[in-house]
Amino acid sequence: MFIVNTDTVVKVDPNNPPNYHQGNPLQKLLNLMEQTQFAVEREFYLMEHAQYLFPFEWLSIYGPSGNQADIVEPVRQDNKEDFQKQNIRDFRSTDTFLIRGLVRVGDWVVPFLRVSYRGGPDSKLSVASDSKLGEKIKLWIKVGDVATPSLISVPYNPVSDRYEVELWGYPGSDLSNQLDTKGRKAIERLELQVRTDLVHGDMSAFVRRSELNGKHVEDIDPKNTMHPILPLHIELAWANFNEQAWDAQNGANYHYEFNMILRGWDNYLETGISSSPHSGPGFLEYRNLLSNYGRKSQKLGDRDRNGNRINELGRLLNPWSFNAFDSKNHGSDSEPFFAVNYVDLNILKPGCGIGLHRHRDNQEIFFLVNGQGFMVMGDWCKMPRRERCFEIRTFRPGYLTMLKPGNLHGLMNSTDQDMTLFSFGGYD
Repeated sequence: MFIVNTDTVVKVDPNNPPNYHQGNPLQKLLNLMEQTQFAVEREFYLMEHAQYLFPFEWLSIYGPSGNQADIVEPVRQDNKEDFQKQNIRDFRSTDTFLIRGLVRVGDWVVPFLRVSYRGGPDSKLSVASDSKLGEKIKLWIKVGDVATPSLISVPYNPVSDRYEVELWGYPGSDLSNQLDTKGRKAIERLELQVRTDLVHGDMSAFVRRSELNGKHVEDIDPKNTMHPILPLHIELAWANFNEQAWDAQNGANYHYEFNMILRGWDNYLETGISSSPHSGPGFLEYRNLLSNYGRKSQKLGDRDRNGNRINELGRLLNPWSFNAFDSKNHGSDSEPFFAVNYVDLNILKPGCGIGLHRHRDNQEIFFLVNGQGFMVMGDWCKMPRRERCFEIRTFRPGYLTMLKPGNLHGLMNSTDQDMTLFSFGGYD
């Protein structure tokens, strides 16, 4: 990973602190989510499982407070108790966003993937086409390890002013008969397409039952588009309708990942029954959420500089990073454990959100005790295999998210009730 030097760090006058109630980037991001359109009416979707990916090309970040206001280089911002220097001030999104989730059609619950590209004259593809994109553009896409054999037509949606296509993993041949008028029209204009070659998966494979006891969930239906713990990598490129102009990141294509580390009742490494736990009476049912034992997270940890996986609870150490012993002189490029320097219990009142902020060195876990909200995670640093994005998911009680060094995150209470949050890890 590396720190993106084209981001802006804004020096803050110590006598004039930021006004976080105007132009708040967390609210700006959630407004983008609320404006999204779908191919059919929303009652078909399991909205609590919808996951949004908003790529961004630039961040503006507040500089340090107090007498360190002149330290604008992130590698020198070492005061862990100054939160201002972590806070995102603004962002600029790219032309593309993606949504994945689940849709219910009759007796089926199947995954979908929606891909959207900005209309208007100033998108990269429009500029490359002399602002003559027309009613359809085309998409080359690779979902996981499966690429489309030919380009997909993507129609213009006048409601959203975007070019949008929704790919469904519906296995039947009667989809049109199962849908409403909006859905049938979406099929006719190619906004809704059945593509079981690209989007697929039987979610019943992950329903809690005795057959799952002791099995590693990462090994169950690993190519499922909505796998509960494995990341989904998507590679894509855009073309105009005659395929003469491209937005393909200069031939490298765009690489996106749904990769939020979210664990809980339905997202776990392993489940099972333990009788007489530690010699106690009765039995307990467990769910392993994060673990350095055995090989339960063998495929999920970060890769070190030699390409080897480290423990999922471990972290990579960069030259600018403090290790668990508050030193930048570390003999290794990783630590195999999760370092905890604080443990907090928090209440987020209605209308309250923890703003978007970056973490340079440390890891942090948010565990939701009660309430409901929207969890945002993404990359502050540029990671090797993916573009920088904000990923948004519904955050429910009994679930946790884990942030890694170089990430950013935020959380919004989406209800009119108090939200109780348990958090621990390290400040940055």
